[in-house]
Amino acid sequence: MDVRQLAAIVAVADHGTFSAAARALYTVQSNVSGHVAKLERELGVTLVDRAHGGLTDEGVRVVERARRVLHEIDDISADIASLDADVSGDARIGVIGTTARWLMPQLLGAVAERHPRVHPIVSEGSTTTIVPGVLAGQLNAAIIHLPVDDPELIVEPLFAEDLILLVHGSHDLADRDTMSLRELEDVPLLLPPKGAALRRVLDRAAGSVDVSLRAQAEIDGVRLLASLAFDGYGAAIVPATAAPKQIDGAFKRVMVPELPRRVVAWVRRRRPGPSAATNAVATILSEVVRSHADDQPGVHLTTDTFPLHRSV
Repeated sequence: MDVRQLAAIVAVADHGTFSAAARALYTVQSNVSGHVAKLERELGVTLVDRAHGGLTDEGVRVVERARRVLHEIDDISADIASLDADVSGDARIGVIGTTARWLMPQLLGAVAERHPRVHPIVSEGSTTTIVPGVLAGQLNAAIIHLPVDDPELIVEPLFAEDLILLVHGSHDLADRDTMSLRELEDVPLLLPPKGAALRRVLDRAAGSVDVSLRAQAEIDGVRLLASLAFDGYGAAIVPATAAPKQIDGAFKRVMVPELPRRVVAWVRRRRPGPSAATNAVATILSEVVRSHADDQPGVHLTTDTFPLHRSV
């Protein structure tokens, strides 16, 4: 088994056919077919369903591990190159959408300025879809919301944020600065679907004061919830960073004191350790959060909100 074989099967998985994989690898189809066939002989299984296209179940498992191996090889090369020169290499980072909207412009700008040879590869998603990517080695690290409980992960809290009621400037509630959950009981709201992490938080908070929230519509996706509120479709309860200060528009943030704060954190695998490029992004991210937290309504860095020391 060698790197060319692993690269070939990953390329087939990514591009769908042997010919497309060959183009992506800047080689000929016969080379890709040969590498995959040799890998299949060594493992004693069929990895590609040549009759119907796509990977077999065994192929899916091999590609998952092959991708991790290839990423580690890239990180080794980048780390060695970084010993005697500027930090370089890929930093594969996952991020939840609301935090991405607030932080990514500042973070990517700072990384480009201080470490121009670092290449960020950013994947947006939900915490439940991002964390498996970190555990599998497809992502070097991620910005997610807590709770996350996995012994294979190191968790470093970044900030806490309020859950707020977001309304268009023309909404009946736009003249309010604060509202209680009891006052919201009869208000039609844009809510996440039942079973979603945010919906569970909202239902628990409402239940603690014997209130049931009324769904005008159930929307799967916090960024879409915020966008609909921005456009005046309805009132939505979203994390504070879903309404970044840099966004212009006729909207109002309304505080709901009974709602808990959401903690956003940086997570990475314990083993292997982070690459030089990932460490560089983590350092800049911490600085960006601290320098911009005071400017973003609803974001908190106080020590009574969450532990600021690094996990070990």
